[in-house]
Amino acid sequence: MSLFLKSAAVVVTAVAIVCLLLARRPADAQTPAYDLLITNARIVDGSGNPWFSGDVAIKDGRIARIGRVGSEAAARTIDARGQILAPGFIDVHTHVESIYSLPAAENFVRMGVTTLVTGNCGSSTTDVAEFLGRIKEKPLAVNLATLIAHGSVRRRAVGLDDRAPTPEELNQMEALVEQGMKEGAVGLSTGLIYVPGTYAKTDEIVSLARVVAKYGGLYATHMRNEGDKVADAIRESIQIGEQAGLPVEISHFKISNKKFWGQTPMTLGLVREARGRGLSVTVDQYAYTASSTSLDSRLPSWLRAGGFDEAKKRLADKATRERVISETKDNLKKSGFKDYSYAVVASYSPDKSFNGKSIAEITKEVRKKSDVYSQIEQILEMYEAGGASMVYHSMGEDDVKRIMQEPFTMIASDSGVRQSDESVPHPRGYGNNARVLGRYVRELKLITLEDAIRKMTSLPAQTFGFRDRGLIREGLAADLVIFDENTIADQATFDKPHQFPLGISYVIVNGAPVLENNQMTTARSGVALRGPGYGT
Repeated sequence: MSLFLKSAAVVVTAVAIVCLLLARRPADAQTPAYDLLITNARIVDGSGNPWFSGDVAIKDGRIARIGRVGSEAAARTIDARGQILAPGFIDVHTHVESIYSLPAAENFVRMGVTTLVTGNCGSSTTDVAEFLGRIKEKPLAVNLATLIAHGSVRRRAVGLDDRAPTPEELNQMEALVEQGMKEGAVGLSTGLIYVPGTYAKTDEIVSLARVVAKYGGLYATHMRNEGDKVADAIRESIQIGEQAGLPVEISHFKISNKKFWGQTPMTLGLVREARGRGLSVTVDQYAYTASSTSLDSRLPSWLRAGGFDEAKKRLADKATRERVISETKDNLKKSGFKDYSYAVVASYSPDKSFNGKSIAEITKEVRKKSDVYSQIEQILEMYEAGGASMVYHSMGEDDVKRIMQEPFTMIASDSGVRQSDESVPHPRGYGNNARVLGRYVRELKLITLEDAIRKMTSLPAQTFGFRDRGLIREGLAADLVIFDENTIADQATFDKPHQFPLGISYVIVNGAPVLENNQMTTARSGVALRGPGYGT
């Protein structure tokens, strides 16, 4: 045989051997078994059970395997050694109707939040299909769900009038709520201190809640009173749930009247009693002693009937203005505060120098006076100029702690999407979840790590019907957060709120990292989460 023929035979033999070996290789040796593998984690699975060591493998946006995955091939691996792996946090009380203008939702992502529920406090879209459908054209970094809000529905049917709806108007409201539920809303919200919700009687809300009950939704309420009449407001919330036959979720549970600080054993007892009767009642809470809402919430509701222009006309009448001042002064006295030092401006467009200052400070600066009458005049002047967003330091720390210890309490920020600007908003929008884990779990040992995570994950998922989220379980959506329990901490303060927390290294939404090594990515893997009435 010639040298050439011998060489050709060797080549042919070699090719045959390679082909044979390739044919014998398992198919998965060519394609990784998983898209992402998280190894060496301390897994807190969201159930409240103790943590355990293990790996979590992700495939096609879902948790594919839990345990010692070991050498299983993955397209990429994250070593979570020394860190906690938990389900992504679910924030059930947000105001993010503007989220499509800030689709990264960075302030939430950096808190470990992967799912938002908006439409709270009686204000929402009334076109649920359009709102949730926009996620296809404008992808988000987080998952999004919405409630259908009583206030927004009432505004469309009745306007801002202080009266009961006519039978025709009530029918229209019921139809709008039914449409919202069929389009994917997860429940009904009310804001019973705000216009126009404040003008509604209990039976009106029950009528709408019954519609929601037909479609498996819940009732989420900013109650009628969180101060001197808080017990009556809780009873009304429970009454609505019992008469309509649906679960009740009481928003930002608190006592905001200084005279009533320490009364949470009573208010929580009302919730326990209802739960003991078989009604599903939960509450949510942010981990601060200050609330945040509008400036006009301090003013009598009758003044605001008909809207802002009508209110301004009333205030132009001297006698009416004096009546407003007198009633506002009486309400301040009832709240237990001597003046408006507790009321701090978060954002006031006409004069940004007011931001971060209390009404008492502004009054002294502008009017050279410090009496309560002058402070209320300052409030009215600011209201007439367009109003302001406020932070109210009106709660007691002991009450915050008691509420947090209850098994039916969820952690929620009551925040919108944020970006750094000249405003001085409540720090809860930057630090809420991290504050719970750093201050109340690690430092104060008020609740366990496992229970804190349950309050942020499986309890919200169960309450709002997100059946494939809130737990680390095979087959569920891969919404996950990785953080260091020893360093996690909030940095946002009331003076300097635009600061992200420490200690959170990864946030994963539907299998895609949206925060990686503490850096935001360009992933927009959030999906719309729709209620059980969707498509019916």
